[in-house]
Amino acid sequence: MSNPQQLRYSKEHEWLSAVEDGVATVGITEHAANALGDVVYAQIPEVGDTVTAGETCGELESTKSVSDLYSPVTGEVTASNQDVVDDPSLVNSAPFEGGWLFKVRVAEEPKDLLSADEYTEFSGN
Repeated sequence: MSNPQQLRYSKEHEWLSAVEDGVATVGITEHAANALGDVVYAQIPEVGDTVTAGETCGELESTKSVSDLYSPVTGEVTASNQDVVDDPSLVNSAPFEGGWLFKVRVAEEPKDLLSADEYTEFSGN
């Protein structure tokens, strides 16, 4: 399993793309997707919602369990991935590509996000 170097990671196993024009993309890591098992339901924030770093903003349900989704940043949601709502298995099959969850206009980026190497060490993968 390889964590893309250009992303930043939270200790709750979410990833954050680089901020472009004030907006970043959020998803869950391959490690988290594998731990969850087959994702069968995704409840993600909607456009216009405000998310807060470290706080719950949705949930993912798998054949094994239900897991809260945490936002790695504070800001306003600018896009939700309807493809993941329609086909939650994208979280498992393409966590870093088509399985992204939402885009957010970043108001504040926490200082405790991890690099790919730090996240790999933290997650043991």
